Amino acid sequence: MTLLRRTGAVLIGAVLVLPGAAQSASAVPAPPDPRDLLLNPYVGTPAVAKPLPKLTLPQHPYMARNGANNIHNDAYQSDAYYGPGPLGQNPKIASTMYANECASVTFDRAGRIVTVCVGLTGASLKVLDPTTLKEIASFSLPPRKPGTFSFTNFSGGGYFYLDHLDRAVVSTSTGHIFVIAVKGDTLTKVRDIGVSAVTAGAGIQSALPDWAGRLWFVTTDGLVGMVDSKGKVHPHQLPGEVIANSFAIDESGGVFVVSDKALYRFDVSKGKPKVTWRKTYDRGSVVKPGQVSQGSGTTPTLIDSAKSKGGGSIAITDNADPKMNIVVFRRGKAGPGSKPLCKQPIFQSGQSSDENSLISVPGGLIAENNYGYTGPLPAGATLRSPTTTPGLVRVNVNYKSGGCKIAWSNTTTRIPSSVSKANLKTGLIYGYTHPSSAELPWKVAALPEALAPDSWFFTAFDIRTGKQVWSQLVGSGLAFNNNYAPISLGRDGAAYVGTLGGLVRIADTP
Repeated sequence: MTLLRRTGAVLIGAVLVLPGAAQSASAVPAPPDPRDLLLNPYVGTPAVAKPLPKLTLPQHPYMARNGANNIHNDAYQSDAYYGPGPLGQNPKIASTMYANECASVTFDRAGRIVTVCVGLTGASLKVLDPTTLKEIASFSLPPRKPGTFSFTNFSGGGYFYLDHLDRAVVSTSTGHIFVIAVKGDTLTKVRDIGVSAVTAGAGIQSALPDWAGRLWFVTTDGLVGMVDSKGKVHPHQLPGEVIANSFAIDESGGVFVVSDKALYRFDVSKGKPKVTWRKTYDRGSVVKPGQVSQGSGTTPTLIDSAKSKGGGSIAITDNADPKMNIVVFRRGKAGPGSKPLCKQPIFQSGQSSDENSLISVPGGLIAENNYGYTGPLPAGATLRSPTTTPGLVRVNVNYKSGGCKIAWSNTTTRIPSSVSKANLKTGLIYGYTHPSSAELPWKVAALPEALAPDSWFFTAFDIRTGKQVWSQLVGSGLAFNNNYAPISLGRDGAAYVGTLGGLVRIADTP
């Protein structure tokens, strides 16, 4: 999607800056919508855990434990967990109101939340209690330049990672990458890596370490950079290309980047980043509603060890017309091959887009349809966010010899923008859903669309069938819109969703 007008930013700020919403140590909940009383808050039945096999996910030596180190869980960007998660047993909702979106959520060794909360003027790194959401510590990042805020600008802190020493590595809007240590109940900047000389004002989209500990970063205008062990910055420009997402890394030294035109593998050659191979894909003809660039909306997902056939596999979605495709290639140094291992069209013709990473599950991939999400601002005369095109699909892939097919397709659920996650121990997919006004679980006769609440639900689906198992109302209004934030699972099985208001927690209760 294109950047929203500045008036939109002003409106959202006016709506979200409510009494008691100032940043403070105490967790102030987001305000409820009285119309929620007209809805059944829970539909479905609690799940019984049905575990699936674990994925092959090596632990990165320079990142915190898998499942806790970045927005997509691990260096392979699997978006899959293997641990406890909500089963839908009397779910309890808690929230904290900052009027900032606490999107990327990581967890330190003590199990506490480490998150970056992004707002109109800037961002801050916070440590929160995982149960009460009480603020423990906060570190203000450099402010944004006036007029540069956008709901689709993820640079300058939207992506960050927690390293193996419990340090948050966060890019700023000023061309720097901060390393901030979580020491007890304090946050301390221990390193400041300046890269503004090569970024030339472009936003740093994401930064991650390779398996040798060198820091890589990408910018919105197609720069791929590497900081070596001596602190020297080595840039590699992709002329005329845009990078709108994060990237993936594997144990062979590969760094995998997708731009709006091609998929890349980078390696280090003579101490500098070098393109090992480049593979173009069908980028379509337009920026579809629900995406931020004309190209793939997915961070690359890696499958299988780098020691497996072809050096393992790599998956993205393209932006083809009339239907987008899941495409899978080999990822080894020998190259991706002349044809993909898998190219599978998904979702409705003329209404397919995905701005969130594919979910890796044993034997396949899961994608959601974000078509029609044009931002959090009300659509038309209603006070509701846009109603998007439904779609959730699983594609089974033969990673050894090639080929793929649709295993199931859920054509009714609407997931506007969440980074949905799989939990292989519970056998569930977790999404953040936004039913149309007519689809809301009304206790009474449905209100007209113009009067219906803008309601958001935490919803669980069966990985094996795609069927909805249960759904819990989280809240209504702009403060509960997740706007591209992920679902994250803590070590106790609670789920967290960043929202425009701050952060919400969903957990089973006895």
